Amino acid sequence: MAMERERSSEPGDRTTILRALVEKYSRPLSRYFNRRVSTPHDVPDLVQEVFLRLSRLTDPNDIRQRDSFIFVTAANVLKDQARRDQVRGAGLSDPIDDFSLEGSDFSPDRVLESRQVADALRRALAELPERTRDVFVLRMLEGLKMADVAHAMAISTRAAEKHQARALAHVADRLKDWRA
Repeated sequence: MAMERERSSEPGDRTTILRALVEKYSRPLSRYFNRRVSTPHDVPDLVQEVFLRLSRLTDPNDIRQRDSFIFVTAANVLKDQARRDQVRGAGLSDPIDDFSLEGSDFSPDRVLESRQVADALRRALAELPERTRDVFVLRMLEGLKMADVAHAMAISTRAAEKHQARALAHVADRLKDWRA
């Protein structure tokens, strides 16, 4: 045990491990964030935040399933950013384009109803256990294949399918009044 501590606490070894992670995962993380954020200029900061969190680990060499761990960390970075943006009211000062001042093709009633459905969906998802909600979001909202969802969550495909089925049943029950 003492030998392990000495080996993992050597600065060169730790730095080498972190550099290898940066080299291997910078581009995949950039692609991951580019698909999930509306402002591309945030992507480098998000990637850097993932590596910052990895650098805070006692021993980054102890990560068993690196792909899963790193992309779950990336998902958590996105969640944290969304929480911060919500608190700060991000997007409230977005520039208004000239064409956006024209009337909409959608009636105010339809817009209101869509917002109500979105709120009902948000509440329904908040009622789900975290893992079930994460599987639903990755599969339905992010469009990942079930095998990729299972890999990212470090669970079997069958377990991911069960979580997805529970989430779909719950959401369908909560939104049954909204179905046409």
